[in-house]
Amino acid sequence: MSSEVAAPPAPGPALQVSGVHHVAIIASDYVRSRRFYTEVLGLRVVHEVFRAERQSYKLDLQLPDGTQVELFSFPHPPERPSYPEACGLRHLALRVADMEASVGTLVAHGVAVEPVRVDPFTGALFTFFADPDGLPIELVGPVPATATR
Repeated sequence: MSSEVAAPPAPGPALQVSGVHHVAIIASDYVRSRRFYTEVLGLRVVHEVFRAERQSYKLDLQLPDGTQVELFSFPHPPERPSYPEACGLRHLALRVADMEASVGTLVAHGVAVEPVRVDPFTGALFTFFADPDGLPIELVGPVPATATR
């Protein structure tokens, strides 16, 4: 009997992903979360529907680059198991051009924002805050001109 392990078959070509289409979020309080994502984060409403058979709203929101956020409501959704290290999607990261102005806008809306930090690998500024249900959201700013990699 040979002790060699057979090599797995050669994989086919990799999937050709061109970007993120959407991220789906389930809210515990639809009205509160709708306000947060449209009025605080400024996402544009594309389509909104109430699905009576599911007692659920579905709100399609769009970022300037075309990426969408789907905001759902369902009766009695379970809570997130832990914060922020639950298994699965860890957080939503949004790109901003001006970190200081973005943080100022969030604070003006009463959103608690962590201190801005510098990513040790990229040099980009970043910070975290949470949506009304505690979903971690990261803001990622541009790499300052003075940053060196």
